Amino acid sequence: MANGDDGNGLREVLVTFKSCLSEEEEILLDPYLAGWKGLVRFLNSMGTIFSFISKDAVAKIQIMEDFRAGARKEDYATLQSMVDYELTNNLVDLKQPGENAASGCRTILRLHRALRWLQLFLEALRTSNTDSKTSVLCTDAYNASLANYHPWIVRKAATLAFYTLPTRDLFLANMEVGSSEEAVEMLREALPSIRKVYEVTEALYAQHSLLDLP
Repeated sequence: MANGDDGNGLREVLVTFKSCLSEEEEILLDPYLAGWKGLVRFLNSMGTIFSFISKDAVAKIQIMEDFRAGARKEDYATLQSMVDYELTNNLVDLKQPGENAASGCRTILRLHRALRWLQLFLEALRTSNTDSKTSVLCTDAYNASLANYHPWIVRKAATLAFYTLPTRDLFLANMEVGSSEEAVEMLREALPSIRKVYEVTEALYAQHSLLDLP
């Protein structure tokens, strides 16, 4: 389970998403990826339950870091500049992955969907009562987000894995940020940043008809 550093790190990770947004509400990709690295550490600290999500996230983060280190790195400085560059240069196949499967737009979309699941799950933890079952909260969040994009066998395995989650209070305790009440307060302060990043990304992708990229 998580140790103290992981818990304190989670607080910083959630707050990191604040720095993703510029004054013009552009999403800066370097802090976005840094935030996701922290989320992966948090998911891994909970054991193997979320490994099917964290492993995929690690692969996507690496793809985006390669873009940020490449010759066109400035075109990948923000989410908005990336979308503009890739669409202008026909680097995104809107109908099938094809040879452009590793496009930045498609890669970020996968992280975007996973971020929605994590936001919904942590928000449900924050607002639920002590008798709520973590497995139900997690499953409901998954069904409202990532499950729509996973094959049946993955959905089945994920649902079974969620049933092994600890109780709500124990899960909050594993965040190592103090009492359950302190963990809830930390989520209350930090989750709006993740929600805002999600909403800006969602609006941008909707504007360019990118939300259903295969």
